Amino acid sequence: MVYELIDKYYNDNPALKEILVRHSEQVRERALKIVDMHPEWDVDRQFIKEAAMLHDIGIYLCEAPKIHCNGTHKYIEHGYLGAEILRREGLPKHALVAERHTGSGITMDQVLREDLPIPLADYLPITMEEKIICYADKFYSKGHVGEEVANSKIRENMWKYGHDAVVRWDALVELMGEADRH
Repeated sequence: MVYELIDKYYNDNPALKEILVRHSEQVRERALKIVDMHPEWDVDRQFIKEAAMLHDIGIYLCEAPKIHCNGTHKYIEHGYLGAEILRREGLPKHALVAERHTGSGITMDQVLREDLPIPLADYLPITMEEKIICYADKFYSKGHVGEEVANSKIRENMWKYGHDAVVRWDALVELMGEADRH
């Protein structure tokens, strides 16, 4: 089901499709390692596999030429745009992951303060599955597929979104229990 959906929206852009698939597979593998580290968590492993692969389904609608995205929307919009696609496809739970994975989550206050071009709402990961995928996603850039981003660099990048974003990131790092390997 996952690869069929990716094919449906990405077959006309093989370069972007390859980036999306490779990035999403990296996110999926890290998310599953985290699940394996925490057998005490009651999480849906199959859902994590699927949602990790589909969390960025909306990027093709955005403008990011460096990664072959030729859409008209700002990149920050890919989460809610992907959520709209997944809802139309009958995947409302997957849609929430797409909507809530950007940064360490986006608050309604941040949408207002930064005048973000997204519908006014809170986009914070709530479920454990959402938190795991949001966290795992930050370690893999679509601009440098195959490379892992160090936690220290992720944290540094979070500062451009404000203190609250860094606090949320630190909480995710602590929750996941991974040692900072960099």
